[in-house]
Amino acid sequence: MNLSRRPITLALAGALLASPLALTAQADEPAEVRFSVPPWPGVTVKTDIAAQLLEALDYQVRQQELGSTITFEALTQGELDAFMGGWLPAQQGMYDTAMQSDNPLVDLGNNVDGARLGFAVPTYVHEAGFTSAEDLCSETLRDKAGGTLYSIEVGSGTSDMLAEMQDSGTYCLDEWSLSETSTPGMLSQARAAMASDDWIVFYAWTPHWMSIEYDIRFLEDPDDAWGADGGRSDVKTLLTSRFADANPNAVRLLDQLVFSADDQSAMIYGFSFEEREPETVALEWLRDNPERVEAFLNGVTTRDGSEDAWPVVQEALEIPDA
Repeated sequence: MNLSRRPITLALAGALLASPLALTAQADEPAEVRFSVPPWPGVTVKTDIAAQLLEALDYQVRQQELGSTITFEALTQGELDAFMGGWLPAQQGMYDTAMQSDNPLVDLGNNVDGARLGFAVPTYVHEAGFTSAEDLCSETLRDKAGGTLYSIEVGSGTSDMLAEMQDSGTYCLDEWSLSETSTPGMLSQARAAMASDDWIVFYAWTPHWMSIEYDIRFLEDPDDAWGADGGRSDVKTLLTSRFADANPNAVRLLDQLVFSADDQSAMIYGFSFEEREPETVALEWLRDNPERVEAFLNGVTTRDGSEDAWPVVQEALEIPDA
């Protein structure tokens, strides 16, 4: 599968067919694109890739750091234009509310292939025979892990999902204590446990640098508590309908931006673990993947429609030949 050349979504195809400009930009296409960027490293770098491409094509990009709840509210109120971190099913409730609002969003589809979330354990726990979330009902696992399951902050979509699992007793989660802290706090706890070969169960997801830096395994999810297909997830690119209608050229580019989970994990590693600037990590990825970038820009032009996007971007960002 060539991740950069996925078919245009039905929503975008309809908009393009309805437009006499088809695949060229409108001469008066608005210059500004307003992104929400939650404090999640993958979305941060991925959005910066989009921003650098758009800026090279004469768009102005504004990025605002907002949590997911505020993001969905701001999108439906027209205070933002785009969001590349609509993680489903973790944000399903917020997504459904937005789609049922007076200003439903345009869903461009999944921008990460291979995303997943669920419970994780160190590999040595997995090799000891605890391979499924059903094993959370095991007294042995619960006792050796201290009876506590670690997760991220209260108020996230994940927090809501875990609360529902506890209330319903899914995987005996009602018999566990839940420690909800920040992502760095949770990962610090996991790192400390693994440094001492202690047992720990925590919430994990990919793409993320944890899948590169930590020797961990996901627990299977036979009840699909984390979503269909054992926690496999979609990470959606979402736009306001007003922006999508006014910006067919920018929308085509955003629709064609799709990455593998490994791609994004490497970006996250560079930004969040190695603590390099997101702009640097994004530009490095663009320069290392010219064929992918050219595919992202297929059928895209500069904002005024006067030039094809690829040669303009290639020169502006000093990307080598594909």
